[in-house]
Amino acid sequence: MGRPPFVSARGFRYVRTMVSLRFSCQPGCTNCCQVLGYVYLTEADLEKAAGFLKLSARQFEKRYVYRTRHLLRLRKPEGSQCHFLLPNGCAIHPAKPTQCRLFPFWPELVEDRRAWEGARRGCPGIGMGRLIQIGTALEIADEMRRAYPATYDGARAAKAVVTPREVSRT
Repeated sequence: MGRPPFVSARGFRYVRTMVSLRFSCQPGCTNCCQVLGYVYLTEADLEKAAGFLKLSARQFEKRYVYRTRHLLRLRKPEGSQCHFLLPNGCAIHPAKPTQCRLFPFWPELVEDRRAWEGARRGCPGIGMGRLIQIGTALEIADEMRRAYPATYDGARAAKAVVTPREVSRT
């Protein structure tokens, strides 16, 4: 039997034996872009992507963004998960949203060994590349919490760990 889970200061569980991770995005892979769900944006993401496409923020939002009172997300085109997903990769890769940029270092993945292993089944880059200490991975995951506070607030976190792509299903 393994060691008992550790509960972080934010109430998330992760297995003590998970002291490091490996990840290296694999060339040509877009598996993370194929996951059903939504890509959520910060205001900074919107500005950065708009600038990259040489559009005003207003033009970009009108064309590509669905806004609610608390969330921004990319609209989904018919038959695809994302307007910017092309056969050869992301059309806005240098300006991709925080959620995309930080995958797989999302709190719900790095704080739970089972979730990390589950993500590994769909991501060939998990388990590859250089060793990343869990403390570093958790620091990266904290950027997700800061970027998407509506997703990672205390009430929701206490009920269940929800990924940004799953928020629409809860």
